[in-house]
Amino acid sequence: MTSDDGIVRSRLWRDGNLAEEDFPFERTSDYLNQDGCLVWVDLCAPDPAHLSELAEELGLDPLAVEDALARQERVKSIRYATHTFLTVYATSLADGTAAPTLREAGLKVARISVFILPRGIVTVRQGRDFDIDEVVRRWDDNGDMLRYGVGALVHGLLDVVVDGHFEAVEILDDEMEGLEDRLFDEHASTNELQRQTYRIRRDLVDLRRVVLPMREVVNAVLRHRKDIDAPAELDAWYDDLYDHVLRASEWTESLRDMITTIFETSLSLQDARLNTVMKKLTAWAAIIAVPTAVTGYFGQNVPYPGFAQHSGFVLSVAVIVVLALGLYVSFKRRDWL
Repeated sequence: MTSDDGIVRSRLWRDGNLAEEDFPFERTSDYLNQDGCLVWVDLCAPDPAHLSELAEELGLDPLAVEDALARQERVKSIRYATHTFLTVYATSLADGTAAPTLREAGLKVARISVFILPRGIVTVRQGRDFDIDEVVRRWDDNGDMLRYGVGALVHGLLDVVVDGHFEAVEILDDEMEGLEDRLFDEHASTNELQRQTYRIRRDLVDLRRVVLPMREVVNAVLRHRKDIDAPAELDAWYDDLYDHVLRASEWTESLRDMITTIFETSLSLQDARLNTVMKKLTAWAAIIAVPTAVTGYFGQNVPYPGFAQHSGFVLSVAVIVVLALGLYVSFKRRDWL
């Protein structure tokens, strides 16, 4: 199998040191059976036949292979006889805090399936949305950890995924703060504010679907650390990873309460503004009714004081001005105008 057939990258470490990259596919099982070897194989959008070939060579469970090829799978961790299978989702979200009205793209998720073997891991990606190079850089930056075996590879991969969750949560948090500032802006567009609120709410729902189950995934890895041969030296690293997962989960819960509060406050402010508009319309209608009533009265086709005289015109204008001003002052004091 070549890169065109599905294998994107492969690496071999011996005793924690990088020994070989992009080795031939046929050597994968040989390296996995050698002591002191640590193997990583990555497949991007693999052909089912090729993945089945790899599964047969490495003894992967058919159900796990089927899950890796399925279009939709939930976040999970399953332990099989010879390996552990993980399904996690990486997230990415464009930062729209600088110009929140311009960001229309929603939360992007990329599924990564991981087969954890005693001496290596096989990652399967559905596409190139997830930056696998960042995982490789994380492994290189913490090269001293690789001598502890496959547990270090799993930690580096999950650490990058959880960091992506954190970045998405931070962006949503910043955008919600921007919404709060715009709530009381009299010149802000109500339709735009509502549209942005629903968009953030939708992104948050999608994010919670992949963040909350990560607690169970990391818990399962911690319980089944024998499968990944994780020594005691990695305990602190995994405890820190689990703490990050908990913080991301709790943060999404607080953001859900915040976006609900923003939505309810927006509706309340709209009702308050509508009441203000209605009061102003009512006040102006009352003021306008005064000249209508007075001119209608003086327009009666019957004699009245000042009828057909200049003094009658002056009296009618005076009545209109006095009553209109009186109503205007009265409404102004009651904050209706």
